[in-house]
Amino acid sequence: MTNRKDLTFAQMFNLSFGFFGVQIAYALQSANISRIFATLGADPHQLSFFWILPPLMGMIVQPLIGKWSDRTWCKMGRRKPYLLIGAIIAVLVMAFLPNAGSLHFGTRVFLGLNAAMWFGLFSLIFLDTSINVAMQPFKMMVGDSVNEKQKATAYSIQSFLCNAGSLVGYLFPIFFTWIGIANTAPEGVVPDSVIYSFYCGAAILIICVLYTFIKVREMPPAEYAEFHGIDPAKQEEKKSEGLLKLLVKAPKTFWTVGLVQFFCWAAFLYMWTYTNGAIAHNCWGTTDVASAEYQAAGNWVGVLFAVQAIGSICWALFIPKFKSLKLAYVVSLLIGAIGFASVLFIHNQYVLFASYFLIGFAWAAMLALPFTFLTNSLQGNPYMGSYLGLFNCTICLPQIVAAATGGLVISLVGGSQAAMLLIAGVFLVLGACSVSLVKTK
Repeated sequence: MTNRKDLTFAQMFNLSFGFFGVQIAYALQSANISRIFATLGADPHQLSFFWILPPLMGMIVQPLIGKWSDRTWCKMGRRKPYLLIGAIIAVLVMAFLPNAGSLHFGTRVFLGLNAAMWFGLFSLIFLDTSINVAMQPFKMMVGDSVNEKQKATAYSIQSFLCNAGSLVGYLFPIFFTWIGIANTAPEGVVPDSVIYSFYCGAAILIICVLYTFIKVREMPPAEYAEFHGIDPAKQEEKKSEGLLKLLVKAPKTFWTVGLVQFFCWAAFLYMWTYTNGAIAHNCWGTTDVASAEYQAAGNWVGVLFAVQAIGSICWALFIPKFKSLKLAYVVSLLIGAIGFASVLFIHNQYVLFASYFLIGFAWAAMLALPFTFLTNSLQGNPYMGSYLGLFNCTICLPQIVAAATGGLVISLVGGSQAAMLLIAGVFLVLGACSVSLVKTK
């Protein structure tokens, strides 16, 4: 008989606590990459191209981490070794990336990018790769250790910690500015408020990951097989199956939820890319990246993204109250679409709080519901990690497509970065319509 015992709240919390630190790093990247590269000399039509690299690395790395960790059974655990390695690399890169403009590379330009931007670009590749390596094990450990009845609760805890980490990461630059750290710098140099934010984020990241690494015990093979109702003999026979073969055999839920994911993550890629320029123009009346006004807008982006995180935390409490999780998904995305569309018409920095609070509703649903649907459809499947890694492609691919086409789309809307957020709202409406295709148990 399969033993699918319940976990205590503390056990589910410990499974995901390290995600708090990882998400601080991800929030700092999301809120500041466009600001950093604009400061280093990128123009608005180039910005979306820098955003191709993070999802591209995730699309490559996370399926491999899933596949390798499915086969990793050692004294440290199954997923935890990858968690620790990813965190250590992320900490090192976070110390270098914001200093790209301070290392005196000179003004030489190659393929349209100066040396500082090339350094920042390679640092971004390593940062996002390491964040992906550290992030994926948390999703897998919930899938490994939590039964169907508690899975929505466990992913909601992970969603809460994710948003709490985002809140901290988004507010770091404005906090350091408030205590007197410089928020402006010479042309081409990233302000100290951003640099110190990355330093603190790196420190918290490693502390949180070490906590989860020490507190969580992963199941040994026999216990794992019993928990999931897996026949060890059959599992041994199937070890030769590769990622492509698994993709062909993926459950229908994988593809239908993946379609919703496509529209949702394209929308948020536009938010991360164009919010800084949009509010700098609409609320501060500037496009000069070296100006104090533009850097003040950059700090305000962190505040708005923090408001989004608060909205997400609040809405996450209501999602389980819906009788239908599919209905919760639809309602969340439509409310988020309203938030995105409203940004185009708002010229007061404080009124934008309402817009980003509503955007947080969509974010809450995106963090919890897709993984709940998918992992429930994979119950008893020995390739849980591989499928979760492959499922990450439904997060990465839309960002790559949106980033690759961002320069063309912004040209079609007259160069308006605020109009790109209206396009993001349209994407969320399409995502809400696609939820009807999702099949659940």
